[in-house]
Amino acid sequence: MKIQELAQVTGVSAKTIRYYEEIGLLPAPARTENNYRQYGESDVERLRLIVGARRLDLSLEEIREVLALRERHEAPCRVLLERLEHKADEIAERIRELKRLEGELRSLHDLGLTFPTDDVEGKNCVCHLVSEQITKE
Repeated sequence: MKIQELAQVTGVSAKTIRYYEEIGLLPAPARTENNYRQYGESDVERLRLIVGARRLDLSLEEIREVLALRERHEAPCRVLLERLEHKADEIAERIRELKRLEGELRSLHDLGLTFPTDDVEGKNCVCHLVSEQITKE
């Protein structure tokens, strides 16, 4: 199949497919006589793994590691499971940070409602509260 067919089958743009080839995530495809890229079912499967891993927020390096294990005929499942767990832990931490930020924003909002909203100089209004946030880090 040609690159446009691969793009259609996988939902990945031709530009992204060429990029993945350029950085070595996809092997250089065979070429037809008129120099069109020619892909097979193994390319579809590999690209689907790459896209699925990217959707799960795995880095290109993490994906490269999994693919390298497959190429050496080593099962990448344990490594992939470790990466998934690590990614889930990272997301849980980001959620905690976002919840903290949400609480801080809501508190500032509530406090800001008690300040005047017509202070052009920003000395006695919510702008002052926001400016003071820099000293809290």
